[in-house]
Amino acid sequence: MKVALIGASGAAGSRILEELSRRGHAVTAIARDPERIAALPGVSPAAGDANDKASLAPLLKGADAVVSSVRFVASDPDLLIGAVREAGVKRYLVVGGAGSLETAPGVRLIDSPQFPDAYKPEAQAGADFLARLRGADDLEWAFLSPSAEFVPGERTTQFRIGGDALLAGPQGSKISFEDYAIALVDELETPRHARARFTVGY
Repeated sequence: MKVALIGASGAAGSRILEELSRRGHAVTAIARDPERIAALPGVSPAAGDANDKASLAPLLKGADAVVSSVRFVASDPDLLIGAVREAGVKRYLVVGGAGSLETAPGVRLIDSPQFPDAYKPEAQAGADFLARLRGADDLEWAFLSPSAEFVPGERTTQFRIGGDALLAGPQGSKISFEDYAIALVDELETPRHARARFTVGY
């Protein structure tokens, strides 16, 4: 597939880029500083700003799918969704956050007393992004929320997929960037969560 990846040099984005390259996809890897993008087979670095729709949309044109891996507090969901629409791309996968996942029916992680205040702005912005996507009926979108701990680790290929509920296992609620990337690219190749949020964890 031809994939446009926004935020290709970030912690999650760089692992997604590696996974896409490993599986033979052609990737336009977009970052503000393309020199930070790893030199990998099938990867074409491109300078782009997630907050500049006029310059971003042309970079997305011709892609079979767009993946965005950007901080929610540093981006505008309407601008990003608009750029995908303007480029004429129907499939849009978003690296989500854990804050909007439920710890009990109707109770979000972000609303729990132990949720750190420092993470609330990003978590709330992620929840707002998800709400915008749920109104985008013209796009085949998916929003993949990681577990509560989203950290560097190993590519184990051993993880679970869930829906709106926070996953927890013997290690707590956790997923590595590497295994998250597998789950996201799996969804890209074989869509199972069209117009839905889902989650991945151990």
